[in-house]
Parts: sequence; C-alpha cells; structure tokens
Amino acid sequence: MAEIKDIPKLGAREPDAYKNSFGRVLLIGGSTGLSGAICLSGLAAMRSGAGLVEIATARSVWQIVAGFHPAYMTIPLSDEGGKIGYDAIFELEDRVARCDVVAFGPGIGVSSDVVDVLRWLISNENIDLVLDADGLNCLSRIRDWYELSNANLVMTPHIGEFRRLWSSVFRESMPESKKEAALKFSAKTKTTLILKSAETIVASNGDYYINKKPNPAMATAGSGDVLTGIVAALWAQWKLSEKKSSPLPASIAAVFLHSRAGEVAREDFGEISLIATDIIDSLPKAFLTSGWAH
Repeated sequence: MAEIKDIPKLGAREPDAYKNSFGRVLLIGGSTGLSGAICLSGLAAMRSGAGLVEIATARSVWQIVAGFHPAYMTIPLSDEGGKIGYDAIFELEDRVARCDVVAFGPGIGVSSDVVDVLRWLISNENIDLVLDADGLNCLSRIRDWYELSNANLVMTPHIGEFRRLWSSVFRESMPESKKEAALKFSAKTKTTLILKSAETIVASNGDYYINKKPNPAMATAGSGDVLTGIVAALWAQWKLSEKKSSPLPASIAAVFLHSRAGEVAREDFGEISLIATDIIDSLPKAFLTSGWAH
C-alpha cells in the first residue's frame, strides 16, 4: 500500500499532432429531464483536451443535447420511456469499437433496459469505461457484476452511491475509514475507484491518492458530471501519448485539476454563486497554473 503525492502530468504535445492524437471519447447518458448532465460531461471532456467527443443519448433529448454546444458530435439512441432502450446495444457497437474511452451514466436514469446496456458494456473486453451517477446505480443492480466484468473500470461515486456499490459486493458492513473502504473495494473488484467527498480518494491496486483540499463551493449539481468528462478525456490522452493503459495517473490528475478549477471558480464567483459550468470555464486556468502549460 502506497500513498501517491505527486500529481502525474502529460507531456508536451507534438507540433504535428491532430485531433486523433488526443483520443476519441464516447459519453453515454441523458434522459428526459436529465439532459444537462451529459452535456456538462461533454463540454468538460473537450476543455480537458480530448481530440474528439461524441455524446450518445436518448432520442427524446437528442436535439436538446446537440444544441448545447457545437463542438461535440451527438448520436440519437433508441428510446424507451425517455431513457435509452435495449436496441441501443446494436446502435453503439461500432461507436464503442472506434473510441478510446467510454463514459456511461450522467443523466441516464435507471431502467431494466439501461441495466441491460450496461451489462453488455462491462462484458466487453478491451473497453476502458468510466461509470458515474445512475450508471453506478444500475451497476449495483447487476448480480456479481465484478465477476462478470471484462472492462477496465473507473468508478466515480459519491458516498451514497458507494454504499450501494459496497452492498452489491460485500455482505459485511463498510469500514468507517473511507480510505480503508476504498482500498478494499478497489482490490476486490479490480477497479479504479474515485470516492468523491470533501477529501476525494483515488484507490487502485493498493495505491491511493487523497485530494486534501475541501471546497464547499463545489457542492453543486453537475460538479460530478464535470469530473466524469475530465477523467475520460485525460485517460484517452494518457493511452495515446504516454502508451499507458492504467487509468490511475489520469484519475489522479483529473481529481486534482477538477479541484483546482473549483478553487479558481470560487475566487471568481464565491462559494454561494458557483455553478458547474463555472468549473468548466475555469479549467483552462487550472491547467495553466498547474504546470500543464505547453
């Protein structure tokens, strides 16, 4: 067990690089009444350097998502009651095969069809998958998911979502120590865990990082969706530029930069008025003031 204190950083970009050099990210989420969450993830992924971002969402909210920003592409999926339907599996096969990292969950809702789509995703080999929000709640409904999964998983639960995930894996009570719980969970499930709280913990294969910079201004709807986009974008870049498939460096860097952007936004907007889009708008300064300026 080792605590990681140094923040990993990507190297400088090559002068002749093009968009495919920095990863294709596919974000799957959104449903009736919850379309904003996946939009935030998409915009955060672009601001975090992904070369190309696609958002796959329920057909009922597709036009809303497409109209949020012109720089990402959108994919309408089969719709069942305002959420993605089972046939989305067939519509996503080629898209998943072509992308570098998939993120699933923001605003996606919970239904039997959504659970089936997730079951299909985690059963795929060679898929790098970030799970957040209702993606995690759907995962906890899949019996023995950690034994069925072939995917390389990063999970970003808050403490309530984590308790449900814990109960889906262990029959024993969760330890009071969040660090102990995070390490035990990630070891058992062979996943990378980002446990969001005032002091967010990243745990993977016995190693861990703790972001010791609580910021109550970030306790606002959509903040977690922003983190999902950052994680997916940095992971895709790490895979292509650093030739490393482990999501741990990208996860640590994402947590740090998300926190730093929150600090910048708090300086500009204060603790009361800060909203999730302020965090995204503060990402450029977060990168520039964290030694990532190239």
